[in-house]
Amino acid sequence: MTYSTPDKATLLVVDDTPENIDVLSGILRGRYKVKAALSGEKALRIAASDPRPDMILLDVMMPEMDGYEVCRRLKDNPATAHIPVIFVTAKIAVEDERRGLELGAVDYITKPVSPPIVEIRVRTHLALYDQRRELERMVRLRTEELLATRLEIIRRLGRAAEFKDNETGMHVIRMSHYARLVATSLNISEEWADLVFHASPMHDIGKIGIPDRILLKPGPLDEAERQVIRTHPRMGAEIIGEHKAELLKMAGEIALTHHEKWDGTGYPQGLKGEEIPLPGRITAIADVFDALTAKRPYKAAWSVERAVAIIDQEAGTHFDPGLVPHFHEILPEALEIMERYMDQLE
Repeated sequence: MTYSTPDKATLLVVDDTPENIDVLSGILRGRYKVKAALSGEKALRIAASDPRPDMILLDVMMPEMDGYEVCRRLKDNPATAHIPVIFVTAKIAVEDERRGLELGAVDYITKPVSPPIVEIRVRTHLALYDQRRELERMVRLRTEELLATRLEIIRRLGRAAEFKDNETGMHVIRMSHYARLVATSLNISEEWADLVFHASPMHDIGKIGIPDRILLKPGPLDEAERQVIRTHPRMGAEIIGEHKAELLKMAGEIALTHHEKWDGTGYPQGLKGEEIPLPGRITAIADVFDALTAKRPYKAAWSVERAVAIIDQEAGTHFDPGLVPHFHEILPEALEIMERYMDQLE
């Protein structure tokens, strides 16, 4: 993911009236690169494209999708959640302003716009945005050692669970690499892909609570045993607990949802489609691919071709059909990971 340089920031102006776009573009074009969208849907597409806009000036009153819904979707998408949004609107009631700020907007500019006000507000919030990104960069550098220690603990906990049904625990290493490759291919951000990489090893931590007689059973499970196995996602989420830290929040989310299926037939919640968090959908593909291609107590390893065929076959039922092409895209790199981390005693 890339951003514009501070002196040539990119602004996205969203309004269903071309004349309003012309007014704002005329005010801002001398200092900034200005993009325009006449609808909420087009705005979302532009905002998610690379390079991301550095700021969005968003009309509220638009047909089909109003500015509030556009803002909500921007903030729900990890790729666009951090882009500052300023509402530009004739709606100036206190409740309207409160609603916009609660959705994540940073400011309001009222119509008809005043050029000096527009210039000052945009410049101020761009400066704050640049400062926040620089501060985040410095914090990442200064906490690198602490983060590395925390990540190693998480990785080891994930492997502790995997040792219960995998003699080397290499599954969590391989599948976490597969998950990061898929996450990276989505071009959301390097930081988000790293979160997926470091959180996904905790996906099966709930297996710690599953009796060995069931987990290590060499033959098929009966219905009662399958019900016990199906408790491990909730158990894993409970073990991780609720945290403000993004890494542990995602780890809990993955632990709870990696057995959900796109068509709603998964467990434990029966979530469907995009109700399943994106990290859970990514982990589902990575986990199943490695489970199929690795030897387990109850089965021999499948060929890569057979495993890929199953993932293709179950796109739209088990797996997010939008993610399966990304899995194909990263498959050559995944095979290198498979070779590098073959099961072996450590």
